[in-house]
Amino acid sequence: MSDVPTIMGVVPGDSLGTTLMHEHLFVLDPVLDADLPHPEWDEAAAIERAVEELTRLAGLGVSTLVDLTVPGLGRDVSRVREVASRVPLRIVAATGWYAAAGLPPAVLSHGPDSLVGGPDPLVALFVRDLEHGIGDTGVRAGIIKVFSDGAEPTPPQARVFAAAATAHARTGAPLTTHSDAAARGGLAQQDLLARLGVPLERVVIGHSGDSGDLDYLMRLADRGSYLGFDRFGMAHAGDDGARIATLLALLDRGYAERIVLSHDAAVFSRVTPPSWRAAHAPDWRLDHLPATILPRLRAAGVDDRTLATLLVDNPRRILAGA
Repeated sequence: MSDVPTIMGVVPGDSLGTTLMHEHLFVLDPVLDADLPHPEWDEAAAIERAVEELTRLAGLGVSTLVDLTVPGLGRDVSRVREVASRVPLRIVAATGWYAAAGLPPAVLSHGPDSLVGGPDPLVALFVRDLEHGIGDTGVRAGIIKVFSDGAEPTPPQARVFAAAATAHARTGAPLTTHSDAAARGGLAQQDLLARLGVPLERVVIGHSGDSGDLDYLMRLADRGSYLGFDRFGMAHAGDDGARIATLLALLDRGYAERIVLSHDAAVFSRVTPPSWRAAHAPDWRLDHLPATILPRLRAAGVDDRTLATLLVDNPRRILAGA
C-alpha cells in the first residue's frame, strides 16, 4: 500500500506531507436531517465554509486531512468531494461504522448466526469501500474506523471490529479507533484486534491523548500501536495544557514514532452544532493545531524534526504502510 487513495484520486504515500489523522467535515444524521432539519445547517453555506477553512489550513502547511466520518455519522462522500475539488489539500475518506448506538436492524438481521444468515454485510461494505469505491462515487476509502466506549467493546461493536479485521486482512488498510481513554479502553481494543489477527502497528488508538496516564499510554505504544493525540481544542474532553504536558512526557521517553496529532474537529456537526462550539469549545477548529499548538510545542523545546515525525512520517507509515 505505497499509494494512498484520496477523495480526488490515488497519490504516492511519500507525497502526503503534513497530515491531520482524525478530523471530520460534516457530521450529520440522515433521518433527523430529512424529518427535522437542524436550524443551523445550510448545505451550500457549509460547503463554502469548508472550502474556506481547508484553504486556510493548507496555507498553514497542512497537506492532507483524514476525514473519519463513517456510516453512523452521516457520511456523504459526494458532498466532501465537492469541497476536495476546490481546495489545495488532500482528503482521505474512511470506511467502518460508528456503532455508538449499536447496529441497525438491517445489519443485525444479516450475517452468520443471524435471522436471515449469509455473509456479514459489514465485511462486504468495508471491502467494497476500500477496493472499489464508496457507493457510486468511485472514491476509495483509505482507512477503517471502529468505535467502542468504556473498558470493553459491546457485542455489536465487537462485530464491527471483527468485520474491520477481515477487511484489513483482505486489503491491508490501516485501522483507527474511537476509544475511551478514561476507562483504558484501548487495551481491550488491542486485545481484540490482536486475537483477530490485526498487526497492532497498523492500528491507531484514537483519543489516547485524553489520558494523562503514562503507564497506560506506554503500554499501548509498546505493543506497537499509534497513540492518537487527536482532540486538541476539544475543551469539554480535556485541557490542551494537560494534553501538551502528557505529549512532552512521552516525547522525552522516546515515543515520537508512535504518536499522531489532530483535533477531531468538524466544519459542521449536528452532535455539537456551531453555536454550542462557539460557546463551549471556541478553539476546537481545524486550524488550532498549526496556528496555536505547534508554536506552544516549539516553545517547549520540540524541534522541527520531531514535529515532522508526528505529522509527516507517522501518518505516512500508517496510511501508506511504508
